[in-house]
Amino acid sequence: MFDSWRAESVSSAPPASLPTQPSPSAAEHLSPAFPARAAWGTAGNLRAWQAAALETYGERNPKDFLAVATPGAGKTTFALRVATELLARRIVTRIAVVAPTEHLKTQWADAAARVGIAIDPTFRNAQQRHGSHFNGVALTYAQVGANPDLHRSRTRSAPTLVILDEVHHAGDALTWGDGVRHAFEHAERRLSLTGTPFRSDTAPIPFIAYEPDADGVRRSSADYTYGYGDALRDGVVRPVMFLAYSGQMRWRTSAGDEVSARLGEPLTKDMIGQAWRTALAPDGEWIPAVLKAADTRLTQVRRTVPDAGGLVIATDQTVARAYAAQLRAITGEPAVVVLSDDAGASGRIEEFGAGRQRWMVAVRMVSEGVDVPRLAVGVYATATATPLFFAQAVGRFVRARRRGETASIFLPSVPVLLNLAGELELERDHALDRPSKDGPEGEMLDDAALAEANREEKASDDLDGPGFQALEAQASFDHVLFDGGQFGTGGDIGGEVESDFLAIPGLMETDEMASALRDRQAVHLRAGHGRAAAAVPGEPGWAGSDVVDHRELTRLRKELNQLVSAWARRSSTPHGVVHSRLRQHSGGPEVPLANAEQLTSRIAQVRNWFVGRT
Repeated sequence: MFDSWRAESVSSAPPASLPTQPSPSAAEHLSPAFPARAAWGTAGNLRAWQAAALETYGERNPKDFLAVATPGAGKTTFALRVATELLARRIVTRIAVVAPTEHLKTQWADAAARVGIAIDPTFRNAQQRHGSHFNGVALTYAQVGANPDLHRSRTRSAPTLVILDEVHHAGDALTWGDGVRHAFEHAERRLSLTGTPFRSDTAPIPFIAYEPDADGVRRSSADYTYGYGDALRDGVVRPVMFLAYSGQMRWRTSAGDEVSARLGEPLTKDMIGQAWRTALAPDGEWIPAVLKAADTRLTQVRRTVPDAGGLVIATDQTVARAYAAQLRAITGEPAVVVLSDDAGASGRIEEFGAGRQRWMVAVRMVSEGVDVPRLAVGVYATATATPLFFAQAVGRFVRARRRGETASIFLPSVPVLLNLAGELELERDHALDRPSKDGPEGEMLDDAALAEANREEKASDDLDGPGFQALEAQASFDHVLFDGGQFGTGGDIGGEVESDFLAIPGLMETDEMASALRDRQAVHLRAGHGRAAAAVPGEPGWAGSDVVDHRELTRLRKELNQLVSAWARRSSTPHGVVHSRLRQHSGGPEVPLANAEQLTSRIAQVRNWFVGRT
């Protein structure tokens, strides 16, 4: 793939500024998923996607290259292989890695050292120059934004490869985006990496190409993409089982009014946010109940994966410490607490990754890029709900180490989170423009219903004021999301239904896991547990025989239309054609007239397309 590069190499002696000459052959022996060992079934050196991406890079020999690969796929290994090749041919003589956090700087330096590239992760802007014994430096986006002129001068002083890790951060703010562009516009080469190439805003990301789609929306254009569905099919990442918990919430507004609502029931946007906040309150009963359930699940997983660990992602430092205290009461063991402003945070992450402790609690520091491959159980205990943050958080749990592993993530039964969980296998591109109001078949009706449910109410503006007080937070088991399906009939904490789902073996193939979930659901339905609407089509108790749940139909239509839109973009097929194919497959009328069973069948079929099933 790089043979032509090597044939053109002009010198075998390293430049005087470089203490050692990195070896491409050394990069071949770096684990495909550094810093962990390769996933089951992968090659001893490079995974197929890494080899293919390198082939593409070698053929194009580009100044800019964007590689999109799902978290856990091995972007670091791919980037360092490119770096060793460019250094070996003297196309570049210096490396600059830009990452989101201080911890990731150290992680990059450790990985680079394995292939003979000396990267200084302790470089500070005040130094201006790095030591002659280093090939380059690792920086944060904030560090570049603080003094872009310095890094512009450094980049122009020597042919430099700039590796922009999680490049979407370069669009976080004008300071960072403009700083990155100014600092590195004269770089010899730029390699941009991301596992989630989308942002909630429309700020353009430097050095990324954008192309209009069929709807005229400009979207980021990757040079190579390896999505979650591809990685799941190849056994590179784990599938994820989401366990949703609802419950009755009660709180007091800043105006002194007491409000009560059930998490997971149809509510206004404001009410959902308040019920969600009440659930996460550390002095309520919801969090302790969910933490106990998650620890029960971790115990089950550790029967077959003895070093499996858990991570709680908290909203802020105060609640993080409170959650850690609750975990200690539940497990009898101290939890590792990682706070971003703690100088020893990176060391604690590394110790946890190499150890056997049960739980780690963090705010945002472990939500992106940090690799702790033994994480298998998570609790999403934060009110942050952007697609980018959710995908990055889930990415901490998907790195596969052996065949049959499944990640288990516990989350509040909040519509936005459940939608994000359901869309996990879909690839998204960063859009610079907003799509038009006109959507695919049936979408206008569903948008209207969603707008009504999410309406902003002036009368409830004071709900989240300084006088807000969470009063009561009861928890109950809701359902499980896995492999495109919903399982579970709801149940009490500690009850038969919840206990049965928590006891699913921790090491099972995806098809076996889905079958086990279906079997459990069927057993509980026959026993009369839970809600009839939770049944699977074809099983006793399937809703629709007597009473139609209009809210469930609205949810199914919305989910189907989102999937069809995503598949239409990916396959370059008109929305109407996709809907026609689904009607041929599942039968029934157009979306607004289809029943729940027909909609569910169509949803399952689109998900099968995304993961390569027919």
